[in-house]
Amino acid sequence: MSCPSSQLSTAESLPTVESALLFGRRLKRLNTSLLIETALVTMAAILAIRLVAVSSISNAAWFVSPGILVAAALIPTAIKRGRFAEMGFSIKQIGPTLLVLCRICVIVFSALFVGLWLLKSRGLGLPLRPVSPQGQGWVSWLLYQFMYVAVAEEVFFRGYVQTNILRLTNASKSVQCRLWKWISIALSAACFSVAHIIVRGNVLLVLTFLPGLILGWLFIRTRSLLAPILFHGLANACYCLMAAAFA
Repeated sequence: MSCPSSQLSTAESLPTVESALLFGRRLKRLNTSLLIETALVTMAAILAIRLVAVSSISNAAWFVSPGILVAAALIPTAIKRGRFAEMGFSIKQIGPTLLVLCRICVIVFSALFVGLWLLKSRGLGLPLRPVSPQGQGWVSWLLYQFMYVAVAEEVFFRGYVQTNILRLTNASKSVQCRLWKWISIALSAACFSVAHIIVRGNVLLVLTFLPGLILGWLFIRTRSLLAPILFHGLANACYCLMAAAFA
């Protein structure tokens, strides 16, 4: 039984038993070389950023760290003469992409506001300290969040890591299993979360797994990096603004 080829949508149900069985068979055909490459590149990129953060050039980490992520994503792909379009470098169907993004933003940011309000009303602190602009204006901070942080992290974790996870079974797009798409979302979100914990040394950053799931779903749903990048930047900005409002 072949898996549906359509993209994930909010109306789709969880993977079926048939898709789980198909997933089990495909595990036996994993692309081992791609798996090893992705794991090594991911670990190397995270450790490199960690070293920059604790080294004497930590003041330049704001510029170096995004560069490391972009290079780690693009260089292996270029060496293998990979198709960058599969990584989400596409601006097709901008209208539907932005529509999906708007819907998700309304739902997620409304829930975030209510959650922070409940914490504040009960005298509890914020779960994560916001990365607010210190020594710089809001405009430059927002540009940095969108043009450096959001772009670099999404190019790497969604464009490279999640795309490679989807390729692991050597399955073409037409037969990509729905369960494997959910696996790619979860694994890319886990890598995203672990990277934040290692680089910033804060175990509470495990909470970034939740936005990582949304980012991964947006990438699968739109097959473009545009929605994850915009959501990532907006999420960082909104959390910072809401945290300041409730402070």
